[in-house]
This record gives sequence, structure tokens and C-alpha cells, in this order.
Amino acid sequence: MSHLQRDTDVPVALITGGSGGMGYAIAAVLARKTFAVVITARDMQRLEDAASRLRKNSQGVIEALHSDATDQNSVDHLIASVLERFGRIDLLVNCAASTSSVSGDVARIEVDAILDDLNTKVCGYLRYTRAVTPAMTSQQAGRIVNIGGLTGRNSDTLSGMRNVAVTHMTKALSDALGPKGITVNALHPGIVRTPHLDELFEELAHDGQCTVEDVAEDFISRIPLRRVIDAEEIGDVVAFLASPAGASITGESIAIDGGFSRGIYL
Repeated sequence: MSHLQRDTDVPVALITGGSGGMGYAIAAVLARKTFAVVITARDMQRLEDAASRLRKNSQGVIEALHSDATDQNSVDHLIASVLERFGRIDLLVNCAASTSSVSGDVARIEVDAILDDLNTKVCGYLRYTRAVTPAMTSQQAGRIVNIGGLTGRNSDTLSGMRNVAVTHMTKALSDALGPKGITVNALHPGIVRTPHLDELFEELAHDGQCTVEDVAEDFISRIPLRRVIDAEEIGDVVAFLASPAGASITGESIAIDGGFSRGIYL
């Protein structure tokens, strides 16, 4: 059952991968910023649970709609449904990605796993972007934010290639869509508090025969701000880019990592 009423005065944000983790945190921030928020993912039960939690902490309208990032027909159907309810889409946050199973061991590399990575995250982002572009073009305004990752800025893991691709895609799309009034930017979160991070710390603690606290302390010692980033801080930057203050920022790749990355990017 829809909880949305058609209201063309309310900016509409669509967050893919919005049922949990970073996507959910971004949705929570945007819901408090007067956006009408649509979260989408493949698991409808998780989506409904997430929407219920969001409604408890926001006076805004929240909708949960199914879509599959690997299926253009599913994505197109989602966008048609959002437009039918609202008549507009002002912000697309691409956050749908599965945990990578790509091995860093060359002898164990499975090319199909790499293709799955690229199909879900990179091609998925492109599918949603393709689907929202006509509506944003008609509005002569729109914001697209692609959630990447710092693995694209180092050689620690082969799965980082999907985030390199997200960065390239973002810049290319910003060139193509800028004349239509649409900005496109990428955000690269650092060490962010999510269930996935907790799982990583537990795995590393098991492998290293140490405590989770020891692992966390080691990570934090390498962050200049000396703390793990809260997931909603990523949402705050998304909200800034979607605001009038962010209107001239496009084609950028912004790290939100407390200074964790050490590269110099001009």
C-alpha cells in the first residue's frame, strides 16, 4: 500500500540499495531534510521493515518499492511507478551493490564474480541513471550521486575495479548530463560504521586471533580523525550536493573518510 500522495512541491529522492547499511542511513538523513523518500532494493520484506523504521523518525513521506539493479525492465518499471506517484524525481542516489566475492589471490580469481560485481554496481548505476534521465531532462534539473568506495584508490583488492569504473562513469555522465541541468558526483566512503564493517572486524579478529576491539583500534589509529565515520555523515554530504549550495559541483569524486586516504588528487 502506498504511503505517498502526489505532491509536486516536495522534492523526491530515490535511494537504491535503501533497505539497509549506507543506503538506509542516507535515506534517514534525506527524510529529515523534507524530501519525499523512495527506497528500493530486491528484498521487499527488508524494504518494508526499513520503511517502517524510517517513518517512525520522520514526518515526511516514505515509500518502499521493489526493483532489481541487474534488470533494466525492473528499473524502468520502478521509475514509472515513482513518476506516477509524484510526477518528478529530483535526486537519485545509487547505492545498490552486493558484497564482493572477488578473491585477491590470482590463482583463485573467478571472472564471473568480477562480472557480477560490475553488473550489479556499475551497470546497475547506469540502468537507474538511464531511467531517470528523461524526467530530469524534462525538469531541466536533477542530482545524481553515485556511492563508490576507497578500494578504487588503491591496489589492495581486485574488487576495487568496480569503484574505479564508478568514478570514470560519474565524470563521463557529468559531461553528458550537465547541459541538461543534471549534476553527477561520486562519494567514496572510508571506514564507515555499518553491519558490513562489524562483520569485517569480526572476520579479521578471527583470522588474527585477536579481539574485535584490537582490530578496531588498529583501523582507527590509521585515521587522522581517530574515529570511524557514522553512516549518516555520508547522507549529510548527499543532502549538501542536493541542496542549492551544491548546484555548481559536478563530475567530482569526494572521499568521506576522516583523512584515511593518503593520495593527492588534483
